[in-house]
Amino acid sequence: MSHSVSFAPDSLLAEASARVGGLDDFGPGDFREALRVLEPALHGQSRLSAQGAALLREKLVSQLANRLVIEDHCKRFPEILEQPVDDPLVIVGLPRTGTTLLQRLLAVDPQFSKAQWWETRYPAPLPGESLEQPDQRIGRARGEVAAMIEFVPQILAIHPLDAEQPDEEFMLMEHSFLCAMDSYVNVPDYTAWLDRQDQTQVYAYLKKTLQFLQWQQARRGIAPGRRWLLKSPQHLHTLELLLQVFPGAQVILTHRDPGKTIPSLASFIHTLWQMYSDQADPAQVGEQWNSRMARALRHSMAVRERMPAGAFLDVRFEDTVHAPLEVVERIYRFAGLELAPATRVAMAAWLALNGRDKRAAHQYDAAAFGLDEARLEEDYGAYRARHAVQLDANGERMR
Repeated sequence: MSHSVSFAPDSLLAEASARVGGLDDFGPGDFREALRVLEPALHGQSRLSAQGAALLREKLVSQLANRLVIEDHCKRFPEILEQPVDDPLVIVGLPRTGTTLLQRLLAVDPQFSKAQWWETRYPAPLPGESLEQPDQRIGRARGEVAAMIEFVPQILAIHPLDAEQPDEEFMLMEHSFLCAMDSYVNVPDYTAWLDRQDQTQVYAYLKKTLQFLQWQQARRGIAPGRRWLLKSPQHLHTLELLLQVFPGAQVILTHRDPGKTIPSLASFIHTLWQMYSDQADPAQVGEQWNSRMARALRHSMAVRERMPAGAFLDVRFEDTVHAPLEVVERIYRFAGLELAPATRVAMAAWLALNGRDKRAAHQYDAAAFGLDEARLEEDYGAYRARHAVQLDANGERMR
């Protein structure tokens, strides 16, 4: 690795502390060990570019700084940790299965609490910024989103990035440092270590950050919704922990044939790796992320078998795309919520402006990632059978 950026844990922790006026309590968890495992993997395996190394170091330091500020607020305002967030409605499915469309459509309803992208990237106020006026954080997030779009314009065809739209809680979960740093860089040693860790603390920390966001939203005059609306593919790996830490959670599982989703996901991860490395290998992305997602789907099917039926609702991608408001009605019945006529009208208006047809098609080549049909059938045959996915006359998969 030619650049001289340091990922030594002590230097990251010291810089984060200096940045927020000397605070030194980062809160509980195994984040220090995670950073110790990550450092040699970043130096020996990730092939970071100079720009990528600087970007990644800044990401780590700012997340550590957030932890310090969050911990400080929880001490000074004990009511933060009393905020009720126990019964979120959680959309869980492979990327490219309609999860973003569903989340943003449901988010039209003020009955739901939600986090916008800027809140998941910057959950804590920056130095000199008041809780009531998060303008600096929003400004930074807008700048970052604009830079990402300029650097990888194809990202919008994959995920409609917007600093001020509801988005998934993945970046909040990252603050535990036990969650998918390998989305950004190729660090197999860290990934192997991560697979052996108990992820319960990831969810405990997610709960704390949601409580902190809910408390901040109230300070800005946003009343808490009846339930949080969450969404992340990450939960496929750990559904049982999600339900353990959020005992009232209900899960909407989104389904689409993996032949349509896995190569597209590989393309997305490859796009992210390219932001940090100019030697991102598509075959490595395909191998790592296909095996990881195949395992996640097998795991989620097993967890589901042993959980109460009322905890899960299945939604097909095709239905989300072709009959979104009917899917919404099913979700409201499942969640025991009332869909107000005015909300339904607002959702229809949102769809008219933001439907899937408003975005460019995502172009990718499955073969570049080593994902041919034989491999997909081997890895996802059980999932396809469980969700009765089959080929129609045109070779398109259907139910």
